[in-house]
Amino acid sequence: MTHRKFARPERALVDRLAKLPTATIANALDDVGKVINCPVALRPVAPGMSFAGPAVTVAVAAGEVGTYTSADFRVGAMIDAAVAGDVIVVAAHGARASTWGGMASLAAKVKGIAGLVVDGGVRDIEEMVEHRFPVFARHTVATTGRTRLKVTAINVPIEIDGVQVNSGDVIVADSTGIVVIPHADAGRVADLAEQYARDDARAEAEIRNGLGFSEAMAKFTRI
Repeated sequence: MTHRKFARPERALVDRLAKLPTATIANALDDVGKVINCPVALRPVAPGMSFAGPAVTVAVAAGEVGTYTSADFRVGAMIDAAVAGDVIVVAAHGARASTWGGMASLAAKVKGIAGLVVDGGVRDIEEMVEHRFPVFARHTVATTGRTRLKVTAINVPIEIDGVQVNSGDVIVADSTGIVVIPHADAGRVADLAEQYARDDARAEAEIRNGLGFSEAMAKFTRI
């Protein structure tokens, strides 16, 4: 199983991005040419979940029950590969079996992992909420992933819902959705998004003072 090392962005840069709405970041991603940046089919498993952090990527193969061994499931290896502040991102090809559950959420929370993204299924939602561990997934499903799913590689390029993700890319998620920020572009994206956030604040103030919305759209091109 591939398990490569990778460079993480500076924590201060991640913290800057964490303060910004995903919609504002997505505007900035357009400006750096990352126009396919949001996996639209993946949603939070409960209201109010959000996170930001460098991606630890996981590739998973899926089959019918009995295709793999229980040892192939390797959820522990996903957690072992991450450090505090990371986001685990799993490409499970929309598999209708659970990649992750409540006990894994507890272990990840204790380790300080920021969150989880799964292009596939998860279960034990009540426990995720209880442990305050934020999870975004394609669907929830009670069916276990044991003998149906196999972790094939960690920290390799993956794709989730048509969006490319590399280890070290910054993942930001909120109630609107998820954005994937390439590591190399993260500083520029943060600069642009912060400017757009300031423009949003100015536009809001001027609208409250009587500026028409058409005028606001013309004046502030990224609201």
